[in-house]
Amino acid sequence: MKISVLYGTETGNAEMLAEDIQSALNDEHDIDCINLADVDPGALSNETFHVIVCSTYGDGELPTSAKPFAEELAKTGNSLSGIQFAVFGLGDAEYAETFTHGSLKLADMLKSCGATQVGERMTHDASGDCPPEDVAVPWISEILNQFPLNSKEM
Repeated sequence: MKISVLYGTETGNAEMLAEDIQSALNDEHDIDCINLADVDPGALSNETFHVIVCSTYGDGELPTSAKPFAEELAKTGNSLSGIQFAVFGLGDAEYAETFTHGSLKLADMLKSCGATQVGERMTHDASGDCPPEDVAVPWISEILNQFPLNSKEM
């Protein structure tokens, strides 16, 4: 399956997690890892499954590297019909009112443009004891195992 792990990061944590996901899936899938700052929403392909890894910054805002993607999406209102994605959010639950809102905002924007979210949005609490890859890799593996187009054709 063709997979793009797209990350939005402020301090590099989402990038490191995206690379961990890429490494974990690399043997079974055609996978790349790209900063959202380098992605044109209109160029997303329905032949690729998109895994979004996004941190939260400030008062529940998108991180710096996700802002150009979100701004372009809001400006153009691209139709993303046929695009499928899963989303993983990083945050700190000590900020309960805005915990993982960056990933939530990005998922909502994608859905409002017609993209389809596959599986539940998963989150990780930076103030917890478990490393994010211990949550993210089983989560995405489970989604891919249940994914209807889990084949080399996609």
